[in-house]
Amino acid sequence: MLRLSIPVRQALSRLTLPVMLLVSLGLVLIGRADQGLAGRLRISINDWLAPAYQAVSAPLSALARSGGTLGDLFRLEADNARLRVENDELRRWQSVALGLEAQNEALKSQLHYVPTPTPNFFTARVVADLDGVYARSVLVATPDGAGNVTGAIAMDGRGLVGRVVESGDRSARVLLITDLNSRIPVSIGTGNERALMIGNNDGTPALKYWSPGQPPADGAMVLTSAVGGIFPPGLPVGFVHYDSDNQPVVVPLAQLDQLVVLRLFDYGPAAQPSLSKPVPRVPGQHR
Repeated sequence: MLRLSIPVRQALSRLTLPVMLLVSLGLVLIGRADQGLAGRLRISINDWLAPAYQAVSAPLSALARSGGTLGDLFRLEADNARLRVENDELRRWQSVALGLEAQNEALKSQLHYVPTPTPNFFTARVVADLDGVYARSVLVATPDGAGNVTGAIAMDGRGLVGRVVESGDRSARVLLITDLNSRIPVSIGTGNERALMIGNNDGTPALKYWSPGQPPADGAMVLTSAVGGIFPPGLPVGFVHYDSDNQPVVVPLAQLDQLVVLRLFDYGPAAQPSLSKPVPRVPGQHR
């Protein structure tokens, strides 16, 4: 093993910080000169680190699942009784649903209704929630053969989570609906009033540009709108709530602070994102 003298070690320790600063400055200048290169480099790093993130998160997920198993056993009897009641209720509604389905098909045939194409989708596990270009985004591991999924719509079991803004061979970055760069056309309530949901790096995105004289009703359901061709219509987003400043915001249905597995839906070119240059993060900004 090569042994260095004390003066040499002291000189190297003093040079470490200046060298790192020069390297950082060089990377910043390269990113400014060629933003495409910086984006490709970031995607390549994400692809390289995605398996490591997945390997680290797997034991933690297994531990969380085993911890909840014991409590689930105690609740099993009560859940069975509740499910029997729900099953009986569903059987009663099944006959009603079948009748409405037949009526709906008859009306569609008379109106020459063209159904919305069924999107391709796959599941992706969240492997990291890192700071970066976007303040509110997650990194997911994509399966082999998924290809470029930029523009895909991300949802959990409850509602809309966001959309893919960067895609590599083995990973993709999902911009959450709460991020400052997020702009989503929505429809509100049964009247389908149009508005724009704008992320603010907080847990409740703001509602803007709703019809004058028709403020959104508190508790009204918020769905995606097809305006702009970015999102398909009718995806559940959340419900309207008024904050302490009496401004309408959206309480998301998706559990954005507990994302584990997402479903990525590819609706084709109509759902491709058209993001402008990302808004830079402010140091110390609430996340």
